[in-house]
Amino acid sequence: MQDNSLKDIKGLGPKKIQCLDRLNIQNLEDLVYFLPKKYNDKRFPQYISSLKEGEISFIKTIVTRTVYTGKILIVKAEDKTGKIDLVFFNSKYLASYFKSGEEYTFYGRVTRGKNKNLQMVQPDFDEASDSFPGIEPVYRLSRGLTQKDIRKFERQALEIYSKDEWLSEDIVSLNKLCDINYALKNIHFPTDEHAFKISRFRVIFEELFIFQMGLGIIKKQGLERTAGAKFKGDVSPFLSSLSFKLTPGQEKAFKEIENDLEEDTAMNRLLQGDVGSGKTIIAQLCCYKAYISGFQSAVMTPTEILAKQHYETFTKDFSSFGIKVGLLCSSMKQKEKKEVIDALEKGEIDILVGTHAIIQEGVNFKNLGLVVTDEQHRFGVKQRNSLSVKGKGANILVMTATPIPRTLAVIVYGDMDSSVIKTMPVGRLPIITQDFSSNSRRTVYSKVKEEVMKGHQAYVVAPLIEESEALDILSAEEIYEDLKGKFARVGLLHGAMKQEEKDQVMAEFVSGNIDVLVSTVVVEVGVNVPNATVMVIENCERFGLAQLHQLRGRVGRGKDQSYCYLVHKNLNEISKSRCDILCQSTDGFEIAEEDLKLRGPGDFFGTKQHGLPELKNADLINHYGLLQKIKPQVDEILKKDPDLSMHEGIRGKVMDMFGKDGQITL
Repeated sequence: MQDNSLKDIKGLGPKKIQCLDRLNIQNLEDLVYFLPKKYNDKRFPQYISSLKEGEISFIKTIVTRTVYTGKILIVKAEDKTGKIDLVFFNSKYLASYFKSGEEYTFYGRVTRGKNKNLQMVQPDFDEASDSFPGIEPVYRLSRGLTQKDIRKFERQALEIYSKDEWLSEDIVSLNKLCDINYALKNIHFPTDEHAFKISRFRVIFEELFIFQMGLGIIKKQGLERTAGAKFKGDVSPFLSSLSFKLTPGQEKAFKEIENDLEEDTAMNRLLQGDVGSGKTIIAQLCCYKAYISGFQSAVMTPTEILAKQHYETFTKDFSSFGIKVGLLCSSMKQKEKKEVIDALEKGEIDILVGTHAIIQEGVNFKNLGLVVTDEQHRFGVKQRNSLSVKGKGANILVMTATPIPRTLAVIVYGDMDSSVIKTMPVGRLPIITQDFSSNSRRTVYSKVKEEVMKGHQAYVVAPLIEESEALDILSAEEIYEDLKGKFARVGLLHGAMKQEEKDQVMAEFVSGNIDVLVSTVVVEVGVNVPNATVMVIENCERFGLAQLHQLRGRVGRGKDQSYCYLVHKNLNEISKSRCDILCQSTDGFEIAEEDLKLRGPGDFFGTKQHGLPELKNADLINHYGLLQKIKPQVDEILKKDPDLSMHEGIRGKVMDMFGKDGQITL
């Protein structure tokens, strides 16, 4: 068996090993699979006369002289077709490196200086020789490493490392894949475009193949429905007790869910609904049906604020039916927790609402039949499963107010049936969204004052808790101090506060004793204050589009017109696009698709939170077609060999990718 350690790589001392460790490179295989982020094409130097502004180019020139002024070194160079300036900052030592009359190569972006001369700023450079570097890999670096270090280590690793083919001949042939060792050598140091393309395809294919294989196993396990807790009974008594009628979207979603609950197999369903679409009432209907069918329910939320809000709502709405609701959160005193856990095990609590404290060991149900997780994007697959196993054949409903683009929903939730609430409650007005530069903050807060004078309330959200010397951003504490002089009743809420303090502030805001609540994103999830009609988001350029939409959803929950004001300081192209999209649309699904285009899938909701591995080389959106092509091949293998006992190579790869956090056990 090949030695996978880094001990034979020359020039790799303890300090460099630490640097590689920061890049998650611990062994030979990690090193050869640490692929370049881009390439410098240094095969064919161009003449200066053919250079175009804005393009990255490679040139071979003669240095004529060097000029050093005010920490800027300008290297004057020319070839037989023209002249160019090479500009370096804080690099006086280079003045002695460049010799007049000698030839050098330079690689960088071509621009035009104030004097209209062609120039390259901070280009790569080397002494010219008869041969050129070729296609040069560029890697991500950590402190203490240079590109030359990584290239040197990679060349050595590729000489030592050799991998046996782990895919079957049929798969290699069907997909026209090159040999894996050839692929690794030519993706690091490609000889030409063709070698690079077929090598990159091989590496992307195998990553997607293993990803799809892991998903196939997870989904197969999810779709192998166990005999479920079968619900029966009529929910109309609870519906009649409500002061409103369900929207058509809510009715349709609940009908789909109710049909599942009345089947013999356990439900496994996702409920998507935009912010404020009314998912909570669907959860309540499910809990009611569980109760009249003789089962307990568990409702898990990502924050204590949301858990307590659900607890209060459920307690109030179910009090006349004799349904007992319990609350379990980490911040509760040990004695309180024990009382709840004992009552739960005896069956004296019908619905348990809480945070991840619910899934801890020692929390046992007498007869759990329904598991509801709210704001599912905050929980991982593992957490969801940890709760469902507390009840034999428990029905699972996961809810999210983060609309997920179709492409990602198929990948992440392919093991689940899906319902969507697209209609909003009657009387809700679309939120008017406007963006302002920070120079117009006075205008924004005069609009806030108008709403407060009408008896309404406002949120002001900041990206930081405290002032930062490194960032030119307003903090929640600075804004709070500023607004105390402008409004009579201002509150402050952020994640660093003790839970009791947070609860107290939130209770004051809900009861109307605070007019303006200054907060960090702790208010993003689930807080429901119908009297709040204004959301101000300071330094909105620091937030993602989906997060901005979530924050906006804290207002517009009553019948009054609501407003969202986006205040920005330094907008780049992407943050400007976010503002434009948010100002033009209130449709969460449309916004989600746009967000995906702007950000790509990697950070859409954090694949790690879903229990999905992070892809290093493939891209779920750009390579979605290839993923779909791979799927039937994976399905065929799993059909014949569900535990991959006849495919040891594939089995090992799947365990490497999915087994580390216990998502898959084979």
